[in-house]
Amino acid sequence: IPQQAAEGSLRQLLVEALVSAGRVDSVSMVMGLHPQYLSSFWKTQRLLLRMDGPLPYHKRHYIAIMAAARHQCTYLVSLHTEEFLQVGGDPAWLQGLHCAPPKLRNLNEINKLLAHRPWLITKEHIEALLKPGEDSWSLAELVQALVLLTHYHSLASFVFGCGISPKEEQDGGQGCQHPSPHSNGSPASDDSTEGAGGRDAMQEVEVLMERMKLLQESQLEEEGITQEELETRFELEKTESLLVAPSEVAEQCPGSSVLCFVEDPEFGYKDFTRRGQQAPPTFRAQ
Repeated sequence: IPQQAAEGSLRQLLVEALVSAGRVDSVSMVMGLHPQYLSSFWKTQRLLLRMDGPLPYHKRHYIAIMAAARHQCTYLVSLHTEEFLQVGGDPAWLQGLHCAPPKLRNLNEINKLLAHRPWLITKEHIEALLKPGEDSWSLAELVQALVLLTHYHSLASFVFGCGISPKEEQDGGQGCQHPSPHSNGSPASDDSTEGAGGRDAMQEVEVLMERMKLLQESQLEEEGITQEELETRFELEKTESLLVAPSEVAEQCPGSSVLCFVEDPEFGYKDFTRRGQQAPPTFRAQ
């Protein structure tokens, strides 16, 4: 439970954010439960997006969009689309990655690898981007771009983990009231996350528990049944229950507003520690 001093510190942080940016987004509202962490996060954000650096502001936000879209994080794509336009970005770029300058499109391959299989990155990927030419990157630009990509890959995981939805940003951001630790729901939850999906999940659990109970009773009634047979039946029931997907899953798939920034959307994580196979080379930076 936040102490009075912590609440005062948080209130001051949120006021400063409201004055400087004109809004307090949902990520900040959730992180506000830990004011010291929020303060460090904002310093990082300000350094990456607003302080002096080799990349123009609008390109920084576009790189953030590319990174978030790779993980299909609608919230961050929507947030930085607005920021991109506010700092003078070309609206035509938002039609999709194919409309962005070739220099930014060249980041697509390394963005894809960093997001899903970073151990496949080699020095050749870096050399290709630094190769002299009209659309080449300087070393300083590339370092900032890679930091932005990895930062927003990680932030997308935070957004998903907290259940933050882009619907909360419809009115231009949250106010200055931070979530209460006494509330029954998540600070970032809304009716869409606490509604039918949650009820369906609970019903599936209840059905599964009932089946488990029946299996245990049948073990007592049937003589000669072994523990292995019981476990086999239970695993079968569990698998059948998990195969029933909620009806709203299809509705939650990202739309064209996110996928237009993604090439090769089928590319994803693939375990690199497979037994019996030669592991791919790991790029080590000491």
